[in-house]
Amino acid sequence: MSEVTQRRRVLVCATTTGYQTRMFDEAAAGLGVDLVLATDRCDHLDDPWRDRALPVKFHEEAAASESVLRALAGARLDGVIAVGDRPVVLAALVAEGRGLPWHSVDGARTSRDKRAFRRAQRAAGVPAPWSMVVPAADDQVPADVRFPCVVKPLVLSGSRGVIRADDAAALRDALARVRALLAAPEVRELRDQAAGFVQLEGYVAGDEFAVEGVLDRGRLHVLAIFDKPDPLIGPYFEETIYLTPTARAQSHSLAIISAVTRAVLAAGLWHGPVHAECRVTPAGEVVVLEAAARPIGGLCAGALTFAGPQGDGVSLEEVLLAHAAGVIEPRWRLSRAAAGVMMVPIPRSGVLRGVSGVEAALAVPLVTRVAITAKLDQRLLALPEGASYLGFIFAAGRDDATVLDALRQAHAHLAFHIDAAIDVHASS
Repeated sequence: MSEVTQRRRVLVCATTTGYQTRMFDEAAAGLGVDLVLATDRCDHLDDPWRDRALPVKFHEEAAASESVLRALAGARLDGVIAVGDRPVVLAALVAEGRGLPWHSVDGARTSRDKRAFRRAQRAAGVPAPWSMVVPAADDQVPADVRFPCVVKPLVLSGSRGVIRADDAAALRDALARVRALLAAPEVRELRDQAAGFVQLEGYVAGDEFAVEGVLDRGRLHVLAIFDKPDPLIGPYFEETIYLTPTARAQSHSLAIISAVTRAVLAAGLWHGPVHAECRVTPAGEVVVLEAAARPIGGLCAGALTFAGPQGDGVSLEEVLLAHAAGVIEPRWRLSRAAAGVMMVPIPRSGVLRGVSGVEAALAVPLVTRVAITAKLDQRLLALPEGASYLGFIFAAGRDDATVLDALRQAHAHLAFHIDAAIDVHASS
């Protein structure tokens, strides 16, 4: 993509633990856009990462936005982006304070609040599963619950703590497990009142898809639809492989785009990145499970490259930065016939002691990259308690079948040596 003739500045609100900040930094350098970071780092340390980021606390929304607006008063700012679910409200507040186009504050809050998102869907007549919110401390099965159902902690994102229950006994077990997860120190540190509640909702049978797009003043431009070839039927919902473009017929793709458009507008999203998850039921109905005001998480965006009049091999981060900076680009198209990413799952909890087979995995035809993100001696947690992956495998080829086969072959070469974790308790 050609460099912007006049250097513009974009605020990126992100957590310090995210993979994507560096990717946006690299994209900004290629595009000629200056970045300002606002992250939830310690405000008592003097720029530990040497990136001049503004320290904020995402749970203190008003104070965080006032701090950022004060720090940027009088400085140029052309747009905002949020990386991860927690920073989206801060980005919306700053955009509102500076009069910049982005998602509304109410829309940002709705997108990261499972309870509010379901209410917005129902109010707009958008298909949605039944749902109810119960206190996490309550171990009683609600009388009006229906099975199968899914337990979802309000405060957590992705598949963490998400458990399917097919009967009352399974639901009691799931609620107990989620209660223990919500009591963990790292969850309590979020200081989110929603940590005291879980959402129960109807299980939606069908194939699952992810949609990556960008809203431009209320108009959704879909950049990619990902197939999820591994069935996600529970009891846990660990995502592994994403493939794009979708192998579904065009009629199904149009139905997915239509449903996601209705859902994101119902939530109050308007301008900026959108990542949505949906299911297509056996009857052909599209049910949007979530619609987030942010791009796809982790390193998964590395599976996407785009082509257009100004270049080829353009990253998703570069497309989103250009949009945030107000550089209106023509619609981009995927530059690969087929591409995919595998989020390497954690097979069991423990301590990572070694990894082997990376070179053999890289030697598999069509595999373009193997990134092991877990660190040696790191304590690992498998789903539903865990919140991360061992790494990512990328492949690209002529069609989704060959790409899928390459990802599975590469994964088969990898071996992770995980020791059982030993919990040490202080003696009385």
